[in-house]
Amino acid sequence: MLDQLYHLLKGDFSTSVEPTWPLFRFPCLESEKSAASLTMASKPFTPEETRRIVQFLKNPAVFLNMTTDWPALHWTVEHLSACLTERLRFRIGKRTEDVAPLFETECFYTEATIKEFLLLFTANEDESLVGPFSDYHCKEFWAYADYKYIAQLFQDKPAMFQDVVWSDFGFSGRDGRDSTLWIGTQGANTPCHLDSYGCNLVFQIQGRKRWHLFPPDDTHCLYPTRIPYEESSVFSQVSVIQPDLKKFPAFRRARVHTVTLQPGQVLFVPRHWWHYVESVDPVTVSVNSWIELDMDDEARVGEALTKTIVCALKSAPSLDNNDRWLNPTEDGVSSHDENMQYLNLAVKACMDKRRDDAEGTASLAEPGKRDSSGLLKTPTSLSFMVPYGPHLIPVNLAHKPTYTCPKDTSCYWYNELSQCQSTSQDEDEPRGDNKLHQRSGLHAHQEAGSPGTSGRGAGLHISTNDMLQFLVHPDVITLVTRLVMCRQRELHS
Repeated sequence: MLDQLYHLLKGDFSTSVEPTWPLFRFPCLESEKSAASLTMASKPFTPEETRRIVQFLKNPAVFLNMTTDWPALHWTVEHLSACLTERLRFRIGKRTEDVAPLFETECFYTEATIKEFLLLFTANEDESLVGPFSDYHCKEFWAYADYKYIAQLFQDKPAMFQDVVWSDFGFSGRDGRDSTLWIGTQGANTPCHLDSYGCNLVFQIQGRKRWHLFPPDDTHCLYPTRIPYEESSVFSQVSVIQPDLKKFPAFRRARVHTVTLQPGQVLFVPRHWWHYVESVDPVTVSVNSWIELDMDDEARVGEALTKTIVCALKSAPSLDNNDRWLNPTEDGVSSHDENMQYLNLAVKACMDKRRDDAEGTASLAEPGKRDSSGLLKTPTSLSFMVPYGPHLIPVNLAHKPTYTCPKDTSCYWYNELSQCQSTSQDEDEPRGDNKLHQRSGLHAHQEAGSPGTSGRGAGLHISTNDMLQFLVHPDVITLVTRLVMCRQRELHS
């Protein structure tokens, strides 16, 4: 088991289970070959061209006319209800306009088949529901079957893996087996977060989804938190649709990029871009695939550090730890020994990967070095122009933020707030001796009504969760990870 974990951490996927169904293929007729060639020629980009575009894209972008021949275009809810008869777990949320995000720890859950799900969004407003959704009428609640691994859903129908053709994007051999399925009703959403690993390709099949994206440089504006804890997900404390600007004033400077993804389109989400996603039609179906990057080996060390710290502090007996801090997607709380073992495996895998790269045996999957955003750092990047046009559309800035701030290149405590210039005066914006509070979000936890709150900075209560916001802040974890890896290189040089 540990050997398999080590190979996964190192990025060695050669141990993945191969399909056991018959591999016999009928000979392809010449006419079928010609039709396949014609289909490929009709696409705006070849797989090689698309792969190169993805490697150099720095901002989100939407690909059009790349999936016209994908069989997965027929994966509507009606079609899937006949293919999937097993019950799925649906996350249920109440339709509200709250100023706080609705995290998965605060949702309801039910098990249902897709046929039963069909009854939910086809019911009339005055119609009573029966079955697993009887308590969750669609006019008051939304339902979401999210993060469903297609390899598990269709393990008895492996031919369906080939309906998702990520090889058209230059990722040879990648199909539905490497993807997840998302089925939701109008209003179903994913809280604003960033993914620690890789980049993301999202294929919209049925209905439309509205994406709100923020660049990695805006992390300090989004008040990152690791509570609830989910491996590889950093959540935002801000409800990006209804933000509480008194509690999170720096969000005014966040640069939101928005796009409504249509059926047949594919959205590319670059590494570490924050995103909030919401279904805007009565029912939506989409498929995504996270693409591994070379830098993920170091990110896994950071995630191992984060898990070790979070579990150590939140598992300690305390009146402060009575919240639901573990996301439902996690299997359970690991022991400290298990977390330390995982950390050491991640460090070893990272060291081995770097040694392999130095010896010229780097993975061919993602050639070339990349910067912190995942963009290739090669001389050719200076001359390569991303071919935006009718088949590739950039996701643009929705509107200019109220406040502008220079690009942050280091941890928040090294930056002076005086660099941030306000375009209009606002009493809610902290000034002067609240510099650290604004950048860190500490001011958000001053409790009204507690003793001494009338005095500046008095009555400040710091909880375990508040402390974790700083200890496992993405900037802090990045710095500690680099210190760990530098020390390891010293010891092994």
